[in-house]
Amino acid sequence: MFFNEWRLARGDALLKTVAIVDEQPESQYLYPEFLLAQRMFERAGIATYIADPSALQARGDGVYLDGQKTDLIYNRLTDFTLQQHPALRQAYLEGIAVVTPSPAHFTRYADKRNLARLTDASGLRALGANEADNATLQAGVPQTRQVEAADHDLWWQERKQWFFKPATGYGSKGSYSGAKLTKRVFEEIMQGGYVAQRMAAPGERSVSVNDAEAVSLKYDVRCYVYDGRVQLVAARLYQGQTTNFRTLGGGFALVRVVE
Repeated sequence: MFFNEWRLARGDALLKTVAIVDEQPESQYLYPEFLLAQRMFERAGIATYIADPSALQARGDGVYLDGQKTDLIYNRLTDFTLQQHPALRQAYLEGIAVVTPSPAHFTRYADKRNLARLTDASGLRALGANEADNATLQAGVPQTRQVEAADHDLWWQERKQWFFKPATGYGSKGSYSGAKLTKRVFEEIMQGGYVAQRMAAPGERSVSVNDAEAVSLKYDVRCYVYDGRVQLVAARLYQGQTTNFRTLGGGFALVRVVE
């Protein structure tokens, strides 16, 4: 996957160095995952560093880390458009840094406003989508709408039917079940930058921890995809409003695929 991203940008040039970049990486919850990625790259003969973006220096011929030119930046920042990291953003825009995932990847695949487009049947037809694809999207993606202040009163009346999410958010931060919204938070949402999805109840599974009495946990199933191929299927078990890693017996779970 990383080699392919490199080839798309640099052709047959040799990939020699990778920097895994996040703010204060050693304090990140998923720092162990950075270490696993580092070992993966190193097994492929690629020198790999884990760094804070402040340690990167953009020069005319590339991005450097401690004097070492960095070929590819594995971007783990949650500043998806790099607005808070102007030096890195400029290096990306000028093409002197190969960044993956990049702001273009985020805009194309992860901005939640895309969900509103994918559930707009008439809009999809206007874009040339066929009826079979349209039907699949309507069946598989909960109806999503961009939140506009002009519909303030209607949103308040219908809020219990919707789940509100920041369009560029991550990790469930700033996400709210409409049924539990306070008036103060609702007014903040009306300021813009949110989408709303029709409530879709999660599935549940009974889980027993250390032979204790089984408890019912919610779950979601996630497909990790690259270039049109599913690489991995995993589930997350949780309690509460959104997925988390705090529920006893919760967290990542295996998925058995039955043919």
